[in-house]
Formats: sequence, structure tokens, C-alpha cells
Amino acid sequence: MTAATKLLEEMCHLTAQSLTPMDTSEHFKVLKLLGEGSYGKVMLAVHRKRGTPMALKFFPRQSTSLFSFLREYNLSLSFCTHPSLTRALGIVYSTPSHYIFAQQASLFGDLFDVMTPEVGMEEDCCQRVVSQLCGALSHLHSLGFVHRDVKPENVFLCDSACRWVKLGDFGMVKARGTRIPEVWYSSPYCTPEAEIARGNEDSWSSTNDENSNFKEDEYTKRTKKQRVWTSVEASTDSWALGILTYAMLTGSHPWAETASDCCSYIKYRDWFDSAKGPDDELDVWAEPQTESTLKTPDLNGNGEKGYSPVAPQFACFTELACSFFQSLLDPRPQLRGRPEDALSYLGDHWMMEKERLRLKKEREKNNGKNAIKSVKEMEGRGER
Repeated sequence: MTAATKLLEEMCHLTAQSLTPMDTSEHFKVLKLLGEGSYGKVMLAVHRKRGTPMALKFFPRQSTSLFSFLREYNLSLSFCTHPSLTRALGIVYSTPSHYIFAQQASLFGDLFDVMTPEVGMEEDCCQRVVSQLCGALSHLHSLGFVHRDVKPENVFLCDSACRWVKLGDFGMVKARGTRIPEVWYSSPYCTPEAEIARGNEDSWSSTNDENSNFKEDEYTKRTKKQRVWTSVEASTDSWALGILTYAMLTGSHPWAETASDCCSYIKYRDWFDSAKGPDDELDVWAEPQTESTLKTPDLNGNGEKGYSPVAPQFACFTELACSFFQSLLDPRPQLRGRPEDALSYLGDHWMMEKERLRLKKEREKNNGKNAIKSVKEMEGRGER
């Protein structure tokens, strides 16, 4: 446990003693809903006396422990000092139904809003976002924290061109090294090392048919024996950053789920394995063996020098981008690249020229359709 994680625990205990009840409508004018999820909801509000815009994050008391609420608040308030991390504003209170704290408001939505399906976003825009997220994650990791929920919906925009973005939603943050039950879920963002827990009661997937013949108490006993405990590591964020970058560039995901029976993921594994070479076995729990295993392969996509052809879903990327993805999307967590290492891949083209031109035409086509739609909506409002 680092000094920062120890301090966070102490701050939570102190804040619990000073949490005061307050009427939201008395101090704030609530304008609109910004987002909602399993945690609760976020509302855009203005402070009645000062006129300051802010986001109020509401956590239902019925389903939220006071300590987890205060942990997210204090983490955001005192440790998210990087410009690309969403920060709390020092306003925290309770109502009969909710725990609430105020944070910086991002008025341009989130990253998901600007990622066109099957098209993505412009390459230079994507690299700006990656650069900022690398800094934000590196800051959290340096303090001993792991975000564990990097995805488009948690990257908030401070302007429409993504010149300034903020990583937020710290409800899943854990201290590095914390022992937790491993959870597998059907998503490309789920790391390959989590598949060991696939089918467990903890995992977010349907129960296998073979379990239907077990009585509930027998099934519970069985799943308890199968529970896998793992250590929280920063490599989880690296994997998510790689998947997010792919989604930003293409508007899609490289595979449906990170699973050994997913065809598209198997093709990536085959490519990765052959690119690394026969002496570098693909074992997700393998310890680093030699210095050479840490090097990013020089990929040319043509099968030369003994390498197999690039996995189909990565064929649209340049050598530089392929190396970037194979660094962050290393199936072995111990060898996975760090966010700060990813910065070395910025500054040059990631998409092949033919693909860049195709995506540019698609974006222009979409922009034209959106413009026509906006004009029709304006005309419709004028008629009424």
C-alpha cells in the first residue's frame, strides 16, 4: 500500500464525521441529466449564489455504502490533480435518499458521442485523446491506483474537438496489489487473464446449462470453490486503452469478446504469437524471461522475415500502429506496455493511406447527412 492509498483511507474516515445533510434545490439550480448508470446519476447544475456550473453526482443511499461514496469523492478531490482527470469541487453532502458530491462539469458530452459507428474519429483527434489519457493513467498509477473502467463513456469532453478531455468515474478504482475476485465478462475490454474466471458466479454472464441440474445450495458451494482471486494491476488499464484506441480509429472493436473461442481474437493471438517468435510462448501468466521479450516486434504485414500476415482486423494500420497495439494488447499482463510507453508511438500516421482516404469520405458523407437532417429539423420547427 502506497502513501497515497493510506492517506485516502484516512481521509474517508475523517470525511464521514463531517458529512452534513443539505437540500439540493436550496443551493443549486438543477438544469439537466448528464448521465446515469448503475452507480446513480449525474446532473448539470448551477450554484444559486455564485452562478458556478458544476456536475452533481447522485448515489442512492439504499444501494451505496458510505465508505465507497467517500472513497470516490476523496480520490477525485485530492488525488486527481492531473488536467486530464475529472476533479471533485469540495462540495459533499447527503439527503434522505442520496449521497452527493460536486465535480467539474464537462459540457460537450463524452467520447462515445463523437465516435461514429464503423468510421470512428479523425486520426489526429484520436492521438490527442490517447496522449491525454496516457498522462492521466500514468498519474493514477504513480500514486498506486488502477482505474479499471477505461471506456468511451468515462472520457469526458471539455471541447468539441477533443483538445481537452478528462478521464472520470472512479467508482471502480482500486489500489494496485489489492486482492479481489477475478471477474470475466463478454467484452473486448475484458483482459485475457480474466478468462480463468469464466462461468463463475462472480462473472457477468449467463449460467451454463450444465449448472441447471444443481440445487441452489449445491451450486453455491461449487462456485465458491471455483472463485479465483487476483491482484489488481495497472496492466488492466493498458489493455483497455488499447481497445479504446482501436474503437476511436475504426468505430468498431477488434473482437466481440476476449475469449479463447472467439474467432477474431484467436486470429489476433495467432498473429501475436508468430510475431513474437516460437521461443516466446504465449502464456498469460508467464514471467519475463529475457530482455528481448520486452522488445516490440518490427511488423511489416507482408509475412516477411518469418512473420505471419497481420491479423485481418489490424491490416488497415501502419507498422507503427501495429507495434502500438501489440504493446498494449499483449495477452501476457506482465509484459504489457505501460501508458507512458505508448507516448512513443504518437506523432506519425497510424492508418494506411488507402484506409485514411476511405474513412475521410465516410466522414464527409456522414457530415453531409447530418447537415441535411439539421436543416430539415430547423425547417420543421419554422413551419410549426
